[in-house]
Amino acid sequence: MRKILITNDDGIDSDGIIRLAKTASDFGEVWVVAPESQRSAMSHSIILRHSIEAWKTEFPVPGVKAFACDGTPADCIRIGVLNIVPGGPDWVFSGINYGYNLATDLQYSATAGAAFEAAFQKVPAIAFSEDFSDMHETTDRYLKEIMGELLDKPLGPKQIWNVNFPGCPLSECGGVLRDRMVSAESFYKDRYKETKIDENRTSYMVDGIRYYYAEEGTDLKAIYDNYVSVGIATNIS
Repeated sequence: MRKILITNDDGIDSDGIIRLAKTASDFGEVWVVAPESQRSAMSHSIILRHSIEAWKTEFPVPGVKAFACDGTPADCIRIGVLNIVPGGPDWVFSGINYGYNLATDLQYSATAGAAFEAAFQKVPAIAFSEDFSDMHETTDRYLKEIMGELLDKPLGPKQIWNVNFPGCPLSECGGVLRDRMVSAESFYKDRYKETKIDENRTSYMVDGIRYYYAEEGTDLKAIYDNYVSVGIATNIS
């Protein structure tokens, strides 16, 4: 039976990872190794200067073997592949992330970072993300279909499948666009709010402005047009 290892960056109790594990159970034996709490925007970082811990935990999907971890999402994949899943997994799924992971945001994404760690460990991986909303009907309509489709498609070295679901009602979704390129544009234009603490110190809080331009054929354009975006992302480091 196919073994599927799942992680995320929103924490092991998040709704997205529970929904992902439930769907993945239709395709094989599911193992979850995920952060104990929120680890967003940690990219591909791992912990080197001290040990990390993992412990068995209850999980609300029957048959799933679950471990919480105090490391990063990439740490979760490393110990899952190398130590926890007997013989190693056949696939890694990361997500379902609360918030899109596309365009230039991929470089910060711990959802994508965990999937890229799987690729470095020579395990094929898929990153799944959706809008910051409680509207899941488009994701729920297409998740199993896309998962089954991608499980039969090969990936090259340092490559992952990257899937983003729009936050629109299903009736407004145009369907699935495949072979989407990673946009070179930004979902947000960066800026920081400044707050003066004293004459020597200033605090800075990220406060991006939503940006609405995207090139044709890209993941960002697909999401702006209310399509599910499916494409390959490559780690160039």
